[in-house]
Amino acid sequence: MKKILMLLVTASLMIGCLQTQEEKQAYILHGAWVLQHVEYPSGGCVDYYMDGSGTFCFIYDGDSMLYECRIAATSSGMVVVPTAKGSVTLIDKGGGERLYLENNEPHPLTIGDSTITIQSDGILFTLLRADDIYQEWGTEIRDIIAREIDNEDVHDTNRYVLSAKERQQERTIHWFVFCSAFIVIAAMIAVHLAITNRKAKTRLQLQLQQIHEVQENRPAAVRQVVATMENNFFASNDYAALQKRMASGLLMKEQDWERVEQLLRTVYSGFISQLRNLYPMSELEYQTCLLIKLRIAPKDIAAVLARDISTISTVRSRLYKKVFGRKGGTKEWDDFILSIGA
Repeated sequence: MKKILMLLVTASLMIGCLQTQEEKQAYILHGAWVLQHVEYPSGGCVDYYMDGSGTFCFIYDGDSMLYECRIAATSSGMVVVPTAKGSVTLIDKGGGERLYLENNEPHPLTIGDSTITIQSDGILFTLLRADDIYQEWGTEIRDIIAREIDNEDVHDTNRYVLSAKERQQERTIHWFVFCSAFIVIAAMIAVHLAITNRKAKTRLQLQLQQIHEVQENRPAAVRQVVATMENNFFASNDYAALQKRMASGLLMKEQDWERVEQLLRTVYSGFISQLRNLYPMSELEYQTCLLIKLRIAPKDIAAVLARDISTISTVRSRLYKKVFGRKGGTKEWDDFILSIGA
């Protein structure tokens, strides 16, 4: 059983290596190449094709398809004359030796940094990689060749002009469409945020109005009961222990905050719910408000929350502006927190 598992693992690794090697081989030629020069065996005669008037271009699609054409670059674009389409296979014989099979005909292949040399009947064809042509015109050239070669009624002397001006216009249109879509989406988001903010502000105003009405319409007897509960609480041993803990500057743990909430609910039954419904506060903002309600001094709040006292002041004034929509001082926010929840 172990031997079988070992064989399976070895086979999987070999298949993986072969697939990786095949993938690496498959894209050696991928892209566009232009004929640089041709060297003939007799007399060392060499013909150069990179004079600007035109040359042959070969586009390899994943090294499985070959598209051939003649091209000539002009100031206004590219002239393309389709010539052939075929299939290509690379064979790695090891030791850096490769064979180039074009339509099942083998040719020795030498690969350089940016050139390849294909030998056919003793003639050496050296091609130069042309990434700029492939990136700019690769898709159009390949489509033209595929369409023309597949159409038997079309001669290989047909010429196609790829206009740089049209390409620039197409890019401008794409850019305009993209920018327009971006502006429309941004406008929709802005409108959505405005509507959401307006709804949130309306909801907040209603909550503040309700809180104000509760405070204003509270009977005198209820006010007296609340005042008695507050006095008893702030004179209790629990509050004294809590205040001592705050004055020590020790950081609060999760169970400590739960205890704080429990004490506040005992005296101010509606405070926690009203506070949470006001605004989606951060943990720092929420804990600051709890301590304000407990009448903890700002310097002790800063110590317990491990913040500068200036930070605590900023939190309080910022909360007032978020809730009421206008600037206000720290005392105004503290007074508001002390007035709600009973």
